[in-house]
Amino acid sequence: MAPGRRGHCQNCTDETRAGKRQDAIGPRPRAARGRPGLTPFHPVVLTLTPQTPSSAAVAEMRSLSMRWGGRAVLDQVDLTLNPGERLVVVGPSGAGKSTILRLLAGLLLPSSGRLLIHGEPQTYLRLDQLHPPDVRLVFQNPALLASLTVRENVGFLLYRYSRLDEAEIRRRVQVALQAVGLGGIEERMPGELSGGMQKRVSFARALIDDPADHGERVPLLLFDEPTAGLDPVACTRIEDLIVRTTRIAHASTLVVSHVLSTIERCAERVALLYDGRFRWQGSVEEFRRSDNPYVQQFRTGSLRGPMQPAEL
Repeated sequence: MAPGRRGHCQNCTDETRAGKRQDAIGPRPRAARGRPGLTPFHPVVLTLTPQTPSSAAVAEMRSLSMRWGGRAVLDQVDLTLNPGERLVVVGPSGAGKSTILRLLAGLLLPSSGRLLIHGEPQTYLRLDQLHPPDVRLVFQNPALLASLTVRENVGFLLYRYSRLDEAEIRRRVQVALQAVGLGGIEERMPGELSGGMQKRVSFARALIDDPADHGERVPLLLFDEPTAGLDPVACTRIEDLIVRTTRIAHASTLVVSHVLSTIERCAERVALLYDGRFRWQGSVEEFRRSDNPYVQQFRTGSLRGPMQPAEL
């Protein structure tokens, strides 16, 4: 995916453009072709492009299937994500959750069915789209560029494509870092940060918006296993940060997770995926009390039920 355009996965962009990344940094940003754009948490006012609420779905999957050879990774699934909504997709390993993220991020195209973002059918990979939607993917691995400072990592897209001057880019990066509780680390290198801090830097990068793009469409934030490998306290911080980031960016959020605390703290709605199909969808309150056998087994972690790991 090419960086600096709406809909391009920022972390994925960094990796694929790593060979050219040093050219991206400099006091004279290039002209834009697409979108320019450990301290306790304190209230921070982050100035972003205003978004006008819309009643249209941000993302939709309609009878969508994804096949690898003869195997159906996703089989005729239907899913809707509404403006401002926080949806957590859960399920055991191998259920197809990461494929959902890759499809929404434009890294894959469905084998059949329809994928729409802001009502527009997605028939090309994001890399091949002239005017891609604003989709921001935060990987499980923060995927920071080791040779760039935190400031250069967070402001990567602005340095490369925006018309903003150096002072304004620095200001926006500083405010984004303050929003995730990391003010004052702009000139540190990723290798000097803990794993949790690196993950929070990737969240700050997801907050960077294009001030010259006055579109009214809600951004779509995608989080892939954001609390994997973290201790319970760090999980709580990241889970609260997901909610905070969604609010600050005026976004809709889809989180893929196995972690019950992530569901409890982040979700407004839950969708349970198993064997390529959604077996249950509902509000987080309904998830807590549902007698659906898939939901009950997931909540309790029991080996008795309809979901059976392949190795067993």
